[in-house]
Amino acid sequence: MNIIIMILLISFLILVHELGHLLTAKMLGFKVTRFGFGLPVGPILYKGKIGDIEILVHALLLGGYVSFPDDDEDENIPKDSPELFQNQPAWKRALVLVAGVAANMICAVALIMLTGAITHKLPSDKAIVFVKNVQEAKGASVNASGLKKGDIILRINNSNIIQSFQPGIYAKSCKKFDGYISEKAYNTSLKELQSKNPEITDVFQPVAKGTVIKLIKPQDEDTIHLSAAALMGIEKIKNDKIKLNKTQIALRNFFENKSEYTADGHTSLSDIAKALSDTQKPMFFTVKRGDKVINLPAIYSNEEGLIGIELDYTKIFIETNSPLKIVTGSLQYTWINTKYTLLGLEKLITGQIPVKELRGIVAATKMGGDMIEQTGILNGILLTAIISINLAVMNLLPIPALDGGHLMFLIIEKFKGKPLDEKVTAKISNFFFLLLIILMMVLIFNDIFAIITKQI
Repeated sequence: MNIIIMILLISFLILVHELGHLLTAKMLGFKVTRFGFGLPVGPILYKGKIGDIEILVHALLLGGYVSFPDDDEDENIPKDSPELFQNQPAWKRALVLVAGVAANMICAVALIMLTGAITHKLPSDKAIVFVKNVQEAKGASVNASGLKKGDIILRINNSNIIQSFQPGIYAKSCKKFDGYISEKAYNTSLKELQSKNPEITDVFQPVAKGTVIKLIKPQDEDTIHLSAAALMGIEKIKNDKIKLNKTQIALRNFFENKSEYTADGHTSLSDIAKALSDTQKPMFFTVKRGDKVINLPAIYSNEEGLIGIELDYTKIFIETNSPLKIVTGSLQYTWINTKYTLLGLEKLITGQIPVKELRGIVAATKMGGDMIEQTGILNGILLTAIISINLAVMNLLPIPALDGGHLMFLIIEKFKGKPLDEKVTAKISNFFFLLLIILMMVLIFNDIFAIITKQI
């Protein structure tokens, strides 16, 4: 039942989007020939007419469209007729194109305001994270830092900590012996090794068997700083450029607590430098203890990326206990989620989020149904609002077959001073429509795989 509710809520968003186009077009005097709910593939569930507009409901309820006389090749309308969409003023066409996006944003704000008015609060993207217990993990170093139970974690390596899972992300990223090193660390180690072993002139050739090599004392790797996007899980954390091979990893493990090494005839000074460069990355915690803000000495995680601290948190809410706060709080919540949508889109375009991690309509329905079951319908409505924001942002992308793509064609037309060739734009739009269908299938596959493997 909860999944059905979520399907109905998502379908409602698509209907709102298309109604935005339809109502704006009718208000501006456009002739609309067809209103379709769902993608125009597969069987038609319903076919009827309201006035002079044909109404179609398709079986695949994952989209919608509004058709104008221009879209129907059988319409015998003169090319200069004002009934054609392309002959309407550019500003009117632009308004119709962005109306769906505007409708989704207005719908999102309305749903958020409704939730805020009922609950008198809205979730923010922040929480107060504090230490519930300290039990140092084997191979880690936390006790020496002075971190105490009850400390509020404000920052790690100057990254603001606003969620309880973020220290864990830092610990994993800074784990000891991660198998990756930076160019800077390698070059520094190699230079120090050469200084201590001046008789070895070729650093890339295997050192003669039996040669005693003086090792350098391992130094901490450079402190890393994770971005806000990485800490929210919407940016892939990149490892250092140099990856150790099996031989270098074995050397690294062997060298621990040793000051000399007798060459085996297969190892170069370069290999040794790389092995000695893979050490540990420090984490510098800034905590609040009582009224004091304290910068703690370095904390190190172990080889599994564990520190040995149990965390808890207190949610920070946006208060909506008055009409003014309902409005301002709802706009704040809308902006928070719009910001993360745009940030995630940027990371996707730049390749920092792999396609295999993308989720689609099936995952949204599953998670929404679970959320409704566990926390009630109001949280399901909030998720619907976030999906509505996502729909708005995605539809504004300058991709043919989306509203943003049509808007792009309109801008090109204005610069050229004449309409674009209809057949060319139709072919481009149809091609990208096919790509969108393929992407949708990929997302559905990702969703089903994630559900089967219990990732969601």
